[in-house]
Amino acid sequence: MNKPASLSRLLIQAVPQFAENPENLALYVDEGRVAATSGASLSFEYRYKLNLVAQDFAGDRAALFVPLLAWIAQAQPDLLDRPTAEPFTFECELLDADTADISITLDLTERVAVRPREGGGYEVNYLDDPTPADLDRFDGVCGVNLWQLFLRDELIAQSDRPAPGASPGTS
Repeated sequence: MNKPASLSRLLIQAVPQFAENPENLALYVDEGRVAATSGASLSFEYRYKLNLVAQDFAGDRAALFVPLLAWIAQAQPDLLDRPTAEPFTFECELLDADTADISITLDLTERVAVRPREGGGYEVNYLDDPTPADLDRFDGVCGVNLWQLFLRDELIAQSDRPAPGASPGTS
């Protein structure tokens, strides 16, 4: 899994308290699951809760939440599209008037493409999450991302992008 390490690196760079005391930032993967279907591919998706714990965090919580939201926008943008408009949850243990232990929980996924290698073995690649700019949207279809839309057997709309998994120039 790549996202926990990516988030840790960003927070250590962006939050001065973690740059000075990186031991005050801990990340845990909870409730991990693997989603996979039967078929020719061994590709799968990690699904897990990432629990980020900021110990002895002093000052405004926004100094932690703003870089976290920026990371979410890049690494897991679907969290920003939730109907509740709540990309993560948090809990604080107030230690004194200025410091708190903060626990943040994010629901994360990571897609993993697995392909057999010639001669044996497998090639494993982590796939980037699509960003809103990468997604085709058909106006008036509830924000659903579509490649083709059929009404009964009639094709009534189609993206100008190739079908998922198709080579360029094919459809």
